[in-house]
Amino acid sequence: MDSDVIRCDACPVLCYIKEGRTGACDRYANHAGQLVRLDPHVVLDRAVSRGDSVVPFLDRSRDWDGNLLNSAEIFVTAIGAGTTYPDYKPAPFIISSAVNGIDMVTVVTEGIFSYCGVKLKIDTDRHLGPETSTVRAQGEAVGHVTTNEYGSQMLSIGGVRHLTGGSRHEGTVTCDVLLRLCNGKPVELEIEDGARVVVEAGKAPIVDGVLEERMRVGCGSATIGMFAKQWLGKVDEVVVVDDHITGVLSEHQAGKLLGIPETGIKMKGRRSTPGRYFKVAEPGTYWGGTNIKEPLSILNDFDAKSAWPGLRLLMVSTTGEHHAYFELDPELRPVERQLPAALQVSVDRIKENCEPALCTVLFMGGAGGSLRAGVTENPVKLTRSVRDALTRVTCGGAPVYVWPGGGITLMVDVTRMPADAFGSVPTPALVAPIEFTLKLADYGELGGYLDHVRPLESVTGEQGRRHVPAQSSNPWPLESREQEKP
Repeated sequence: MDSDVIRCDACPVLCYIKEGRTGACDRYANHAGQLVRLDPHVVLDRAVSRGDSVVPFLDRSRDWDGNLLNSAEIFVTAIGAGTTYPDYKPAPFIISSAVNGIDMVTVVTEGIFSYCGVKLKIDTDRHLGPETSTVRAQGEAVGHVTTNEYGSQMLSIGGVRHLTGGSRHEGTVTCDVLLRLCNGKPVELEIEDGARVVVEAGKAPIVDGVLEERMRVGCGSATIGMFAKQWLGKVDEVVVVDDHITGVLSEHQAGKLLGIPETGIKMKGRRSTPGRYFKVAEPGTYWGGTNIKEPLSILNDFDAKSAWPGLRLLMVSTTGEHHAYFELDPELRPVERQLPAALQVSVDRIKENCEPALCTVLFMGGAGGSLRAGVTENPVKLTRSVRDALTRVTCGGAPVYVWPGGGITLMVDVTRMPADAFGSVPTPALVAPIEFTLKLADYGELGGYLDHVRPLESVTGEQGRRHVPAQSSNPWPLESREQEKP
């Protein structure tokens, strides 16, 4: 072995790194024979987020006197901190601070997640693909379609089976897709028997080349209920076209209560409760998330016993993107006319009530052995402490949702985390920051590594740290739940 080569033990790859070179992950390097972390260690700073000038934490002319810093303005995140691999090592940073007179400790590490993925919420009224359909990127399977949730299509991306259970290329592509999604980069996905969609956290999706602008105001039935009064006296019949529940004003309970008479309209599809129809067409990317381009195709002939010449009919989608106005001729056939100004107002109101379409990326991972063993020699105590709400879990300082049940399975909205908070290793696996914050006394009872606790002052003056403004919308990790803003 060359004398200028060192071995990195930050992940299972165990790279041999020559002087001046980096490992396979591009996160660690050999600098003068020392293993160094290349990315800066991120520190959240509430003073910076308020626009205050940053004041040095400790006068460099004085030595630290051993007292805990009485400041709740700084939070040391795990971004750029390094890992606990191999699992027996304590976390890279176990930081103490004083908050409102209470001694706190934050255990900081970058976790190597093989058991992880992304839950992707895509706001769109268009059909993206059948449930359970495979989602591909660069030709490789990286996930699948799950349920449609009231104006949003849900996808599950990643997971250990895609990362490790397929070909090497499938794992590499899956890891790359997860990394890009979690770091706020755009990714193009192709859904089998469905659409191509470009997704990016916090941005509108692009479906088959079309930028989505808004998500639905509600299903067809809900739209009828919300706007029935605004149509009263201005139109005789309204059909709100929807892939799931198409609404018909005259038959709907809202129409009945307003005294709207029967119009003789005959809908295709399966009638549910009055004024609500299922499967009027097949799913698609046109009117109301269906495959129809011509709205009259979902109507049968009007009933001559109830319909009349001149009957005014408005057909509209659940986003207002598609709309058309018709009047019945003497043979009771719908003839398209220009939309009256009074009805244009209601169509615009539907659009106004539609929220902007966005892509939401939720990182989901299970905090396993290496993470918990880096906190305490008895990892199950950490799990119980999290479950008992004695220990707060954050990712890059952002709040997480911890699933009930065994283990520490968490989800976090990546847009609430600092930029480029995630990394990866070639195993393949994702590297994600995670912090555990609790009272110092509780940490001792966990069997924590008290001999590795460092005061906040000991790290804030070191080189290689980047101060990032804390997001004001996030609860401050060092505050008790009673102190959080409502």
